[in-house]
Amino acid sequence: MMQQYFGIKQHHPHELLFYRMGDFYELFFDDAKKAARLLDITLTARGQSGGQPIPMAGIPYHAAEGYLARLVKLGESVVICEQIGDPATSKGPVERQVVRILTPGTVSDEALLDERRDNLLAALVGSERGFGLATLDINSGRFCVMELQGWETLLGELERLAPAELLIPDDWETNTPIERRRAVRRRAPWEFDRDSAFKSLTQQFGTKDLVGFGCNDLTLGLGAAGALMCYAKETQRIALPHIRSLILERFEDSVIIDSASRRNLEIDSNLSGGRDNTLLDVLDHTATAMGSRLLARWLNRPLRDAKVLQARQDSITTLLQQHYHEELQPALKGIGDIERILARIALRSARPRDLARLRDSLAALPALQQALEPLETAHLQHLAGEVGVYPELAELLQRAVIENPPAVLRDGGVIKPGYDADLDELQNISENAGQYLIDLETRERERTGLSTLKVGYNRVHGYFIELSRGQSAQAPADYVRRQTLKGAERFITPELKTFEDKALSARSRALAREKQLYEDLLDRLNEDLARLQDTAAGLAELDVLATLSERASTLDYQRPTFIQGSQLCIEQGRHPVVEHVLDGPFVANDLHLDPDTRMLIITGPNMGGKSTYMRQTALIVLLAHIGSFVPARTVEMSMVDRIFTRIGSSDDLAGGRSTFMVEMSETANILHNATDASLVLMDEVGRGTSTFDGLSLAWSAAEYLARVRAFTLFATHYFELTGLVDTDPGVANVHLNATEHNERIVFLHSVLPGPASQSYGLQVAQLAGVPRQVIDRAREHLAALEQQSLSQQGKPETPTQKKPLQNDLFAMAPHPLVEQLHQLKPDELTPKQALELLYEWKAEHK
Repeated sequence: MMQQYFGIKQHHPHELLFYRMGDFYELFFDDAKKAARLLDITLTARGQSGGQPIPMAGIPYHAAEGYLARLVKLGESVVICEQIGDPATSKGPVERQVVRILTPGTVSDEALLDERRDNLLAALVGSERGFGLATLDINSGRFCVMELQGWETLLGELERLAPAELLIPDDWETNTPIERRRAVRRRAPWEFDRDSAFKSLTQQFGTKDLVGFGCNDLTLGLGAAGALMCYAKETQRIALPHIRSLILERFEDSVIIDSASRRNLEIDSNLSGGRDNTLLDVLDHTATAMGSRLLARWLNRPLRDAKVLQARQDSITTLLQQHYHEELQPALKGIGDIERILARIALRSARPRDLARLRDSLAALPALQQALEPLETAHLQHLAGEVGVYPELAELLQRAVIENPPAVLRDGGVIKPGYDADLDELQNISENAGQYLIDLETRERERTGLSTLKVGYNRVHGYFIELSRGQSAQAPADYVRRQTLKGAERFITPELKTFEDKALSARSRALAREKQLYEDLLDRLNEDLARLQDTAAGLAELDVLATLSERASTLDYQRPTFIQGSQLCIEQGRHPVVEHVLDGPFVANDLHLDPDTRMLIITGPNMGGKSTYMRQTALIVLLAHIGSFVPARTVEMSMVDRIFTRIGSSDDLAGGRSTFMVEMSETANILHNATDASLVLMDEVGRGTSTFDGLSLAWSAAEYLARVRAFTLFATHYFELTGLVDTDPGVANVHLNATEHNERIVFLHSVLPGPASQSYGLQVAQLAGVPRQVIDRAREHLAALEQQSLSQQGKPETPTQKKPLQNDLFAMAPHPLVEQLHQLKPDELTPKQALELLYEWKAEHK
């Protein structure tokens, strides 16, 4: 048996091997030690290898799902090795075979997945000069590819996609940011070969080329896609008919959000990694799991396609009229996760309850079509056509599958009585054997007149008719002697022999017949797989549009207007998440950026609402670019190409970067990539270093962005930056106001024109609970510093006037001769004095 184990294990050295032994999955050697640690199960030993006990750990096979779920969430891959031979007929160990490989990116079992999140497998190839990135959701068949440039862009995409597993070539360079990601798998470089990928993909899609998908000219992208297809086939050990196309995602089609900005905006994940108090959390009132996943995809990839956004806005407007969404959402609630059910049907891993949910979903489609009838918007009618109805399949599943089937097919009991005559007969024999024997005994007694006649059964000899020794001589001619006992004789008749053959095999034959009927159902459903997948996609989009309509109605969101030109004007804008969690009313504010005003310098106290004001602007812009209504009275805007946020940061200890280094890296990314169509949010740039360095950096960054003419919100406590309005056209000052009452600060959260009058830092510190004596001592320091500043000069100095109090890390000290030259006034020197100076300097600096 261990020889057999080693033979299988050598093909899967890096995965945990679940080796089936009877009612348990066993793990051995290092696999057992690792599983015992990760799953908190008992580590034992059995037998010996090389004179040492063999470490072993095991789990019951019927409870495997829970353990598998934990391992997959930890990023582990598991190989399932089942007994495929018959223990009764096997000589030596029962034959075993790997039937499935579970990896974080390829799991399809319902129990192992988060129903509201895509579970993506990704592959990456290339270098900083260019990357090919492909993703596959094996649970929906959605297969995407892209080509991109630069590390920042790549990391932003990986942050958006959050793949559960990432494949890279084995010769990929080490010490890159990719290495720090979880569940990174190195694969043979030849799997990323472009020509092999082209052949594999055209074979999968049944096409001569990839022109129809717009991917024929890709190089690195195709290599990544081919590696994904190879890995998916290797792990699933089956054809993948639900993967029918390859989607090319172009950067110019979407609003690009880098990884830092994505985290700062908390789109679908808060800073703690959870889902609470995120934009998705506020919006996600979807009726179906596939709708929830689609909404998350929309939010993570806002579009710049005006036609698509217009169609979505028109659909939401139509649904809002007469509150049509109130009829549509209940109709959608009866629909299960068809998208993932269809994937499991394609992978032949669908369970009985999957078919029951599909049956109920198909039965709900006619009512949904009825609710869609009065909606005349072209896009909604197109979706209604995609959804369709399937009366034949609905009727088939209604006839075939019982109302509440068991979780697994293993013990049968799935197929409804009356669906198959042969199955009904076998089940009837198995279930009614006892009654048949009673009836046979009564008939035979009447026929023979023998009072001692009994019909019985034992496990050794099977069914028999027993007569006492005294009456055995009177047995009819059709009775064949089977066994002689001390006081009785046992016989068998042709009728009883026929029944015995049926009865003893009926249960196993019934189970085999039921499994065959189940496979036939999967075959029939796979015939309509493509149409059903289109239906799932249509249902998901209808669900999202109905949800956005309901949210617009409930939360008072309004339709934004996209215009030509270059402007961003928001009237009475609100932060969708903050507004949602506040007990009291939210203070709405306006924003006006146009060709004349491109940057707002925002001043005001900490806690005054600067970050909220900036983030709400970004979230309103993002919502507009998914086609949603937005939390504002009116919005008129041109399309943006990127959203950048530099808001808060923390140490990147793993990468060896301080807080200030992280801040400067993010700032550098913005300054390199922002355009006049970008939205840039900069909050407190330069606060991580000394006052003069920080002020100088903030000042020059603001000047640079003013020249780029990006839509910029620049929040700062450096009051000197408010002077930019005098030197840079397109810059305006606004501030968040606050007032003091009884030495306490009251935030008013209103955005007003002009700079703030003071910072209220000590009052905020007092609110935070800083001890009173510290606050009082700070007031004394503040008064002294203000007095010192006033005595030096009547007005604040600009950075160019200030004498630096610290040395530049990279600057050389100026030469004394250079300083003297700077101070020299040539017009005031006589020729003799000039000549004497030259002699003097020459003598000093020989």
